Amino acid sequence: MDKELSLAPQAFERFYADHHHWLCNLLRRKLGNSMDAADIAHDVYLHMFRKGHIPDTCDCRRHLTRVAQCKVIDLYRRRSLESGYLGELSLREEPATVSEESRALVCEALNQVESALRRQPAKARQALLLNRIEGKAYREIADELKVSVSSVEKYVAAVQKTCRQATLQKNE
Repeated sequence: MDKELSLAPQAFERFYADHHHWLCNLLRRKLGNSMDAADIAHDVYLHMFRKGHIPDTCDCRRHLTRVAQCKVIDLYRRRSLESGYLGELSLREEPATVSEESRALVCEALNQVESALRRQPAKARQALLLNRIEGKAYREIADELKVSVSSVEKYVAAVQKTCRQATLQKNE
């Protein structure tokens, strides 16, 4: 029959004193280190305390062993999960950091391209943006702008050439 802790808190203290050393030794042999053994033993007694009962004297060690086995399984599961998570994190690339100088150069190049685009006719500028930004085919662009496909090809080629020249002039 189980003894209620609320009726005899000294019973839990006695239970702990009688079996703690034995449980720690058992776990130390099973786990191979005393730190994990102490942690698991603590978890076992905490579990027992929260349950609010102590097994009969003849069942104490068997019950402690069973709870300890469950806690060891939990430990291995948690470590496996942590290991998998850390493995996934190690496979991810670190986010690239961009220096202020590189950022300034990119902004300057974008400003030059924008300036070159503003100097182009509206239809030519729109044709390039529809093709490069929205991924539309020349036929779709021609229908939208109400021009021929060959006109779209010429617009896109002319604007690309102008943008290339603007970036090359900057680099010289």
